Amino acid sequence: MAACGFSAVLKAHGLPELKRSSPTTLQMNLGKRCNQACQHCHVDAGPTRTEAATPATIDRVIQLLSQSASIQTLDITGGAPELHPDFRRLVTSARDLNLHVMDRCNLTVLSEPGQEETAQFLADNMVEVVASLPCYSEANVNSQRGPGAFEASIQGLQELNSFGYGQPGTALKLNLVYNPLGPALPPDQGELEAAYKERLQADFGVQFNALYTITNMPIARFKRLLSATGELDNYVQLLTDNFNPASVPHLMCTSMLSVSWEGTVYDCDFNQMLKLKTPGVARNIWDITALDEVGGNPIATDSHCLGCTAGAGSSCGGALQ
Repeated sequence: MAACGFSAVLKAHGLPELKRSSPTTLQMNLGKRCNQACQHCHVDAGPTRTEAATPATIDRVIQLLSQSASIQTLDITGGAPELHPDFRRLVTSARDLNLHVMDRCNLTVLSEPGQEETAQFLADNMVEVVASLPCYSEANVNSQRGPGAFEASIQGLQELNSFGYGQPGTALKLNLVYNPLGPALPPDQGELEAAYKERLQADFGVQFNALYTITNMPIARFKRLLSATGELDNYVQLLTDNFNPASVPHLMCTSMLSVSWEGTVYDCDFNQMLKLKTPGVARNIWDITALDEVGGNPIATDSHCLGCTAGAGSSCGGALQ
């Protein structure tokens, strides 16, 4: 199949346009500040970025969460969300509402000045940690994330393990995220998870619960890298050729809302980076009256959505198949 837009691919397979059910997850992007500038980062985050959610935006999100009957999970991302001054306030407010809270952590942030008590805070509040570790090889991780990133990541994992994360018999979930190093689909998630567990345990004594394989989206920093190397068209073609119709019913955007650091509402974090407006939904969290009211609305799509439906499928929770 020739590379084409996502809507055309759905139509070619006899599938309807995407619509959202009642959202069960709110994903909040706290901003673009990060202690790293990874090659695959679709957020364009980095140490020099200053964009961050205001206290008023945090307050409004907490208010909407308190009024929602359908939201069960708050998924906090960035940048490095832990660097935001209101990160802990948002976490504790959500836990007070009995919500499940997830922190998308790059691990190296735990070594940053001022973050010495972050692992303890996460454990005390039963926060699920979803930690990015693109490989169990030092050379591969450092090539993608910068010198010293692998050592700091391992130290972060060992610290989380010391508080009970990823350990048998505890409820403290530690899940790792794998992104391919280049323009390729992820390998089989189960087989790669087994390899990660064997190597990290043998080499560093590290334990974790599950590995999520996530396809790199052809947007932002990764798209620019593909364009510079002349691989963009081939990569989009790869995604198109590997479209998996069985992944479509499980796409994360069908049960999720994404809120930017500015308070703008989107269908997913990838649409947020492309500023694709959510059809039929108020533009921002001050105009939306309730998070639960957006069920049944259509979802904005574009060619990057092929990344979520290629091969085994891809989501913030890993492979879909």
